Amino acid sequence: MLSPAGVLWAGGAPAVPFGAHRISRLIVGGNPVSGNSHWSAERDREMADYFSAANVKRLLAACEKAGVNTWQSRADRHIMRLLREYRNEGGRIQWIAQTASELSDQFRNVRDAAANGAIGVYHHGTRTDALFRAGKLDDVRDMVKAMKDAGVRAGVGTHIPEVIDEIESKGWDVDFYMTCLYNLSRPKEEAARLAGGSLKGEFFHDPDRERMLERVRRTSRQCLIFKVYGAGRKCGSYEQMKGAMEQVFHYAKPQDAVVIGMFPKHKEQVLENCRLLEEVLRPKTS
Repeated sequence: MLSPAGVLWAGGAPAVPFGAHRISRLIVGGNPVSGNSHWSAERDREMADYFSAANVKRLLAACEKAGVNTWQSRADRHIMRLLREYRNEGGRIQWIAQTASELSDQFRNVRDAAANGAIGVYHHGTRTDALFRAGKLDDVRDMVKAMKDAGVRAGVGTHIPEVIDEIESKGWDVDFYMTCLYNLSRPKEEAARLAGGSLKGEFFHDPDRERMLERVRRTSRQCLIFKVYGAGRKCGSYEQMKGAMEQVFHYAKPQDAVVIGMFPKHKEQVLENCRLLEEVLRPKTS
């Protein structure tokens, strides 16, 4: 069967070109594996405890079986060790790497990710946004060049639509954007004002979604769209999740994909997300 993008479905997830590769339009995200819930410290610990090496490999194998052939995750030593172990045991999942901002040599980090089989690398969005606010976004351009030199698809992550505006206006040689639907880089004072008072934890502002999605639609470059469910805030029901996915694909271009973090401790999530994507992308019949 053909998806609306005109590409063959692969066991529940349609595939789109990514340079010389083909990636599933549903990509499994890496935040839960790294214990980053964007919810609470308690949820962070629960994820970190759950994701033993065995459970990470179990998740990746379930994704591959369902046709989700690509994993997005951090290019830190822990993740690269897990990926090597998974592949040594026969796993074939493709990898799109986020730079690990805590490492002192970011250029070596890019080269290490490429050496460990990344098909794409992108500059960590939180770091991108900090440089943008400091008037130093051009520093990221050097990282993009390093990605190109390493032979991988080069991307930039961001939570701020205006970052894309600046990159596009300057004609950077970027292959893709990693685009967050929520501006989690907003200064705390601004976030508290929008929230209507004091703020605990991260602020997820729903109007951010449409602003970023409109920017995704305008760029000709491929976008990998994340925080589709607001880090679990839009997972109250199947219909709520479907609505969030429908909103994304109302704006997404045919070559765009979504990145969904999965934490299958309490319920099965891989097939659920494949089913949601298939329902949303299924051609409408009159």
